Amino acid sequence: MKFTPPHWPAMMKRATAAAYLDMSEAAFEREIISGRMPGPVKFGGRDHWKRSAIDACLERLTGDDSVPDYRRELREKCAKARDARAAQ
Repeated sequence: MKFTPPHWPAMMKRATAAAYLDMSEAAFEREIISGRMPGPVKFGGRDHWKRSAIDACLERLTGDDSVPDYRRELREKCAKARDARAAQ
């Protein structure tokens, strides 16, 4: 059976952003309050979180900026391929 990762939108509502991080909405809210995760932006009259802002916070928290270039390039290549498939 082939694993297909879910498509995560660029702008996510609270429940989707919490699911993206594999945590409850309450835990996600605590991370926002603590400043470890970004706050929301109003988009379409509702609170949304930008996926790239969440990813940037995760990189800062996990130290992914120290990942070797070849792994970072592979990650970017996979992300581009995933986005191209999603656009089809």
